This record gives sequence, C-alpha cells and structure tokens, in this order.
Amino acid sequence: MADRAEWTDSDPERRPGVLRRLTWWADAMAYDDENDRPAAIGQSPENRRQALIKLMWIGIWMAYMGAPVSDLVDGHHTVPATVCGALGLLAFVAIYLVLVFRHTGRALSRAAVFGALGTSCVLAAVLTLTMGDAWLVLCVYVSVAYGAVLPLRLARWAIPLNTAFMVAVGVLVRGSHGLVSALVIPSLLGGFAMSGVRQMVRTTRALRAARATVAQLAANEERLRLARDLHDLLGHSLSLITLKSELAGRMLPDKPEQAARQVADIERVSRQALVDVREAVSGFRRPTLEAEVAGARTALAAAGVAAELSRAAAHHPDLPPDQEGALAWALREAVTNVVRHSGARRCAVTLDEMDDELCLTVTDDGRGATGPHGNGLTGLAERLQLADGRLETGPGERGGFVLRALVPLSRGVRVETPSPAAP
Repeated sequence: MADRAEWTDSDPERRPGVLRRLTWWADAMAYDDENDRPAAIGQSPENRRQALIKLMWIGIWMAYMGAPVSDLVDGHHTVPATVCGALGLLAFVAIYLVLVFRHTGRALSRAAVFGALGTSCVLAAVLTLTMGDAWLVLCVYVSVAYGAVLPLRLARWAIPLNTAFMVAVGVLVRGSHGLVSALVIPSLLGGFAMSGVRQMVRTTRALRAARATVAQLAANEERLRLARDLHDLLGHSLSLITLKSELAGRMLPDKPEQAARQVADIERVSRQALVDVREAVSGFRRPTLEAEVAGARTALAAAGVAAELSRAAAHHPDLPPDQEGALAWALREAVTNVVRHSGARRCAVTLDEMDDELCLTVTDDGRGATGPHGNGLTGLAERLQLADGRLETGPGERGGFVLRALVPLSRGVRVETPSPAAP
C-alpha cells in the first residue's frame, strides 16, 4: 500500500482537497490577476496561458535536440532514412512531452507509464544505432523522464541503468566514444536532478498544506475565543433577564410596583449586556500595528515596491488600544494608496515618539497627490480625530508623498515626593 501511495502521489483525485488547491507550478512564479495565475504543481493547466507557461519551461530543455535535427537537415542520410528519422524523433518528443507534461498533471496508469518509458528507450537506441552518434543525446532525455515520473526508489536504479545502456549503445556506434563520455554526467545529473525537484515539490506541497492547516486552526481558535467571550458575557445576563421576566409576569396582577422594579432591572441588565457585546466585538475587530506592519510588508512586496520597515517597531508601552487602532487604520490606508495610486518604487514606514505623541510616517517616491483628498483619507482623518489624533499629508522633500498620523500617548502621572525639611 505504501508503494501504491508513493506511485500515485501526483494523482489529483487521490490527494486531499487542500493539496489540490495549494500546490502551484514551481517554475512560474509571478502572476498579475486571477486568470494569469500559474498552473498548479500536480494539476492540469486551467487555461491556455498556464499551459503555455508550463510548456515553455519544459521546452527550454528541448534545445539539446539540436544535434539530431541538424543531422537530419545536413542531408547525410538517404530520403527514406531522413523521413524515418524525422518520424522517430517526433514520436520520441511526443512520448517525452506526454510523460513530463501530462503525467505530472493527470497521472497515467502504471502500465501506460512503463510502456511509454520503454518505447522511448527503444526509440533512442534504434535511432542512435541507425542514424549515428548525434542521436545519442536522446538517452539523456530518457534519464530525465525516469526522474520525472518514477518514484525515487525506482528512479535511483533506473537512471544509472539507462546511463549504462547509453554507454553500451554508444560503444556499438562508430566514432561516438568521446560523445559517450561527455553525456554520462548529463544523463546522471539530469535524471537525479529531476528526482530531486520532484521530491522538493512534494515537500513544498506538504509544507504549504501544513501552513494552511495552521492558519485554519488559528482562525478556528479565534472563533472559539469569541464564542467563549460572548457566552461568558451573555450567559449570566440572559439568564437573569429570563428570571426577572418570569418574576415580573407573576407579579403583574397583584403587585404592579414590584413588577415595575423587575422590569427596570431587566432594562438595566439588557443595556449592560449590549455594552459588553459591543466592547467584545470592537476589541475583536480592532486592528493592531503589529498585524498591519506585517500586512504592509506583504502588500508592498507583492506590488514590487521596496519596503523599509526597520523603524516601524509596533510595540509601545504607553500606546492605548484606541490610539493603536487608529494608527493601524492609518498604516493600512497609506499602504493601500501607495500600492494602488502612487506608482512608487520605494516606501518607508517609521514610528517615532515626538514629545507626548507617537507619529506614524509613510513616505513614498511616487507621483504624489494629484487632487483633493479622497474618501479614504477623509475617513482616516475623522478616525484619528476620534482618537484625539490628527493627520498631516503633503509632498516629500524629494518628491513623492508623505503621510503622518499622530496620536497622543498615555503617560503615567508623575508624583513628586517633597524633600524632607532641613532641620
């Protein structure tokens, strides 16, 4: 069963859904939008662009087919031999692409894989023996195919055996001894390098799946925390409201004054419960500087903007929660403007203490402001005013745009003890 699981590790139907969603084609790194995302590792391309990207990275290594093609074009063979050689080369390339391109996306059956590998090996030998030493390079592609589709326990034997087979075929071809010695190392390195890439891809998929699982567990834990807080806040209050409602219902016919007191208590308890829920939810939704600095680093890196965040220490002992939330919103809005509108190549974020205030400064080298403030900066200024802060914006000393958000710090009141009186 372990061998079977290892063999079908690239089968998308046998992998968990998390892996199918989180494995990406390793060679295509960047994408601009949802339609341009790279094809997933172990999955078939979802659109034409993904197929072209994957085929491009495979096709780069087809340049070494130049020796057989040149041998056909130079006219060293008869017309029938040239036609047969061209057809054999096309068949070999087709089998190679099926193995490396399709099998890594939608796994073929074991019989089909072994049949394709055997056919490619036979074609490489026959073409080399009949067409000449220039075709010996096909055996290197066979080693690469072994490394791409076979499990490691099989590839570590198949690749050296194929290299030995290449040497044996080269011995039978006149004048190919120098070429054989030159192709031994590429055959071994190409095959084992592809096996290493395959193992690295599997490890990367497992790490990404583990990271997604950790993120999901953290989100679930936060939901549970909020559920516990709401339960602790509302459980007692709602139980008390229910009890007092029952008491008021029983007192209404004969004791209206006592029933009125119970209703007043119900109103008081319900108002306090509403205040507690609002505080719990606002605390849950309030952004933090630490999270926004991490988000700014990610957003700027994704936009290709060089970020300088070394002076953006997010912890300050005298920064109240409301003021920290206002600065966090300011950082989010400023970074959003840099990414969307500025066209900047560099952005610096600093947090400096100025007297009794903490100043967040976001500077970029973009095109600067081109008109009045939009809704984002206007809302940010209002949010800072609610936190007893203020917003300052303007052009930078060397162009670009500068945003400063200042909020007051809560300093402890210093009590000076009088010095003892002189005798």
